[in-house]
Amino acid sequence: MKKFGHKLICYLLVLLSFNLSLIGLESRAQASDGAFYDMKARAAYAIDAQTGQVLYQKNANKVYPIASLTKILTLAVIEQDVRDHRLSWKQKVKITPAVAKVANDWHFSNVQLNAGERYSIWQLAESMMLVSADGSAEALALASAGSTAAFNKKMQKLAQAAGVHDAKIYNMIGLSNDSLGKHRLKGVANDAENKMSAKDLALISRYVINKYPETLKITKKKFANFDVSADQQYLMTNINALLPQNGFAPSGWTIDGLKTGNTDAAGKCIVTTGTYAGRRVILVALHTKGDWNNQSKMQKEFYEALATNYQPVELQKITDLPKNVRQTRLVHAKGQHHVHLQLAHAQWIWMKKGDDWRATRPRFVVDSAHRSVTGKLTAPVKKGERVGSVELRIKRMPVIQVPVTSRQTITKRVL
Repeated sequence: MKKFGHKLICYLLVLLSFNLSLIGLESRAQASDGAFYDMKARAAYAIDAQTGQVLYQKNANKVYPIASLTKILTLAVIEQDVRDHRLSWKQKVKITPAVAKVANDWHFSNVQLNAGERYSIWQLAESMMLVSADGSAEALALASAGSTAAFNKKMQKLAQAAGVHDAKIYNMIGLSNDSLGKHRLKGVANDAENKMSAKDLALISRYVINKYPETLKITKKKFANFDVSADQQYLMTNINALLPQNGFAPSGWTIDGLKTGNTDAAGKCIVTTGTYAGRRVILVALHTKGDWNNQSKMQKEFYEALATNYQPVELQKITDLPKNVRQTRLVHAKGQHHVHLQLAHAQWIWMKKGDDWRATRPRFVVDSAHRSVTGKLTAPVKKGERVGSVELRIKRMPVIQVPVTSRQTITKRVL
């Protein structure tokens, strides 16, 4: 009995050792099967701006301080005010002593604003986006809503329209609450800063670019003059180092936005956007490692790695995909056991160069609204109605889902 027990223990130890070795192999396989680029940042997220295809993600849903990336949202509110005729680009804003105090504080990013001087909405917006002028952002917000709290509500509303419903917004600048002095929020911690996820910022940036294309007319400028007074002018140089002809401009791309940010809590943050082969990509990175040059270098390397390894390919019809996703089994249907599928629309997809659609291992996934308890598509379905999506696995990229519809109307079987 003792001999048998000893053999059993030895057998179990060997089995355990074998299983652990398999786990180790699996872990190494997973580790080596990572994304095509490793962004040295707390969080990062990249999308195709037209389709929303996720090209890269790292801690994408985790919320962090966002510093002056806030000003993307601030500009969007001002652009909406201009579109609604509540403000105009030529309208002049008189600078109060409180705003001038923020604008002329050397601790912050700024252009000089003189108390009592008047500056146009366009001037303030340009300086806010090109050189991240904090005083200009405050002046714009107060011109729009009259107070920090009231402007915050407008920012929240616009963020929600972009699909972001849990943004923590305390001011129009991205500084800590106490940095706003007279215009800080009462009853809020002094060190409170705006917080969002990398995904949130990508969604907001996508919304802003698509709805307010004039944004890029500002952010693509490399230089602009700012008239501080009648006899004083300041030449603003855009701090985005990835713009064309700049030192970190990525080869083959035309970068035309968007914004950088930095506070002690947020670290160095950046949102960039640009086009390649007719596609616009948005790239967000929060709390990047190293200095500003390292941050710009990583952004450049990401764009170039994407263009080197991938290309946009149009998926035009479902017959471009393997047969296993062109139709699916149907349950509870009257006289039918299968339904033919079709793409909801043609879609551009970033594909690994040299791969075809078979390499993406397509798989049909039923939408929850049409899913039976066994996971099958269930009747009734109408022709042209969305019933699910085809999952595509692009090598070293997040899974993408392409919506599909039914090609037939199929009624439910009467029991």
